[in-house]
Amino acid sequence: MKKSEKAKGKEKAAARRRQYWIAGIAVVIAAVVIIVAYLVFANPYTARAGDTVSIYYTGSFDNGTVFQSNFNGTPFSFTLGGGTVIPGLDEAVTGMTAGQTKTVAIPVDKAYGPYNPALVQTVPLSLFPANATPSPGDRAYQRLPDGTERLVTVVNVTSAGVTVDANFPLAGQNLTFTIKVASIQKGSTESTSGSTS
Repeated sequence: MKKSEKAKGKEKAAARRRQYWIAGIAVVIAAVVIIVAYLVFANPYTARAGDTVSIYYTGSFDNGTVFQSNFNGTPFSFTLGGGTVIPGLDEAVTGMTAGQTKTVAIPVDKAYGPYNPALVQTVPLSLFPANATPSPGDRAYQRLPDGTERLVTVVNVTSAGVTVDANFPLAGQNLTFTIKVASIQKGSTESTSGSTS
C-alpha cells in the first residue's frame, strides 16, 4: 500500500509540473500576441521622407481668416522631403499617421519667407504678353529681360507703367494649417493605411 501511495504522489507531482509547464507556455504565447498586436495596432506607420502623402488641409492667417481649404474636395498629394511644399507643412506632416488630424502654426521663415519690398517694381507694359491688359489684383506672367517669365501680382497700372509685386501672395505671413492625413504611400512600392475621410 505504501508503494502505491508513493507512486500516486509522484504521478500527482508530475501532473502538476505538466500543468505549470502548459500554463507557462500559454502565458508566453499570450505575451507574444499582445506585443505583436501593440506593434501593429498601437504603433501604426508614420509618414517619413520619401513617402507620398495625401492630405486634407485648411490654411488660415493669424486672425483666423481662411485663405484655402480642400476639406470638401480632393486630397492634396505630395512627396515628403521633395521640396514641393513649404518647409513648415513638410515638417508638420512628417511623423503623422493615416487618419490623424492636427493644427500647426507655421512661422514666416518656414512658410513663404519674409516680404521683400525690392520685388515691387514699376515696369513697362511691353514686358507683358502682347494680348495682356493687366488690372490691379491680377496675377500675370511678366516677361523678364532674359526671356524668362515670372508670376507677379499687378498692384497698379498708370501711363508710366505697371507696378508689379513678385512676392508670393502669402509672403510675410505666419500661417496656421489644420491637416488631416488621408493616406500614406511608403517610399518603396508598399502602400499603407488606405484613405480615411
